[in-house]
Amino acid sequence: MTERTASRRRLRRLAAAAALLPAALLAGFIAFVATVPGEPPAAPAAPPGAGIVVLTGGAGRVAEGLRLLAAEPTSRLLVSGVHQTATLAELERAEGIPLTALAGRITLGRRAASTRGNAEEAAQWARERRLDTLVVVTAGYHMPRALLMLRRALPEARLIAHPVTPAPFREPRWWLRPGVLRLAAGEYVKLLGALVGLAPADPGVS
Repeated sequence: MTERTASRRRLRRLAAAAALLPAALLAGFIAFVATVPGEPPAAPAAPPGAGIVVLTGGAGRVAEGLRLLAAEPTSRLLVSGVHQTATLAELERAEGIPLTALAGRITLGRRAASTRGNAEEAAQWARERRLDTLVVVTAGYHMPRALLMLRRALPEARLIAHPVTPAPFREPRWWLRPGVLRLAAGEYVKLLGALVGLAPADPGVS
């Protein structure tokens, strides 16, 4: 076999792989959509002594984290990605949940500005408190990427997914609604980027 023939074969193989790529991406997106819960999942309590990590960015996440914290008196809560000036009093007003009895077990994480930043902030928080189990609270469509980042940042911990289902994803056949589908597609692209290591570093977390 000549070098020219070998090069042609390599080019044909690359062309064949490139032709299959769109189909593979579409199949992956369909599989991703199938994992997004359309109904609010069962909401078990946090295990005793667990850390609860809420990744901010969507309705219902903080309230669910506070519910878990109130139900398990030995747990602790990190709300990651809180605005720099936010206070517990403002959080109490926003969620309508009394926090006086819970305040000593709540940490407001202010440094994260991305999912990767959330993971790094949560890893530091968990290690400082020697927590080996984390209950991860975020939207169902965001959960795969959140878990991926957390496993990389904190491989020694046991992670328990506790997804929250945003209202648009509770609608029948939500995948037929262009706005919701765009949101899911955008998250899928971010997940693919995270899988190949393209998630940018978060300058807010050291």
